[in-house]
Amino acid sequence: MSQRGHRAAGRGAVFVEYGQVEMLRFTIIPVTPYQQNCSVLWCSRTKRAAVVDPGGDLERIKQLIDSQGLVVERILITHGHLDHAGGAAALAEQLAVPIEGPHPEDRFWIDMLPEQGRMMGFAGQAFTPQRWLEDGDTVDVGEMRLEVLHCPGHTPGHVVFFQPEWRLAAVGDVLFAGSIGRTDLPGGDHRALLHAIRTKLWPLGDDVRFIPGHGPMSTFGDERKSNPFVGEGSA
Repeated sequence: MSQRGHRAAGRGAVFVEYGQVEMLRFTIIPVTPYQQNCSVLWCSRTKRAAVVDPGGDLERIKQLIDSQGLVVERILITHGHLDHAGGAAALAEQLAVPIEGPHPEDRFWIDMLPEQGRMMGFAGQAFTPQRWLEDGDTVDVGEMRLEVLHCPGHTPGHVVFFQPEWRLAAVGDVLFAGSIGRTDLPGGDHRALLHAIRTKLWPLGDDVRFIPGHGPMSTFGDERKSNPFVGEGSA
């Protein structure tokens, strides 16, 4: 969730945004009562795909996969909060694919997914990813390669996925259009979050578009200039 909160979009629409940048294509699917932006990224040349943050509503995610004729290679997790990771184990079992991410510092959040589910009122299943991710790792999707950046603050093990050639990042709950991730939950660190945004995200370039965990897409340039929490002129 964002620092200022997020107004949920209507749950009638299955796919809220579709994008294409050369051979990288993506669709954003709002899932769970929190309208979390699950995204499906795929290589148009190979139809190989990754699902990022399948927090729930798995039938909607699989509908997109089937409609595009995709072969999912892996599930990627930015961090261990329920709305991002609650459905990962079930989807991995249904698709027979590995889970990669987040950073091991989020292990306690992943282990707590069932408890998070009981508190929030929708299912969460704990899992051990086939691969924990570290800063500097890479993940292949078809003929594309995503870079992994460890960006703690919202959670201690939060990671961001960045595709440098096509200038797209999936940032989870690190950064939003006009806001940043909340830091009042266990493991949150406001100072670390601001540092991660300024030292890990801004250097990637103003032209980078990003998929946030909630709400509309934006660019790093727009947020660097005007975001009231981390933009120019902010404390």
